Amino acid sequence: MNEDEPAGAFPLGNRPSRAHGDHGLNDQTQRRIGNHLRALYDSVLQQPIPDRFRDLIARLDDSSPPIDDQA
Repeated sequence: MNEDEPAGAFPLGNRPSRAHGDHGLNDQTQRRIGNHLRALYDSVLQQPIPDRFRDLIARLDDSSPPIDDQA
């Protein structure tokens, strides 16, 4: 890394190539990223809610003032 490149940047020789110049990722790469993100998101949805989060939500619900619908 040199001082002209931000942290986390690819070194000059290891930069990913772009099929459409500097306008963004090619369609195949976008689809692959989308598929991976969808699979990751789906797996997160399958995880149970931790007990500490349920306890926190219950405490917040108990301490909240009632909402006045006549506003």
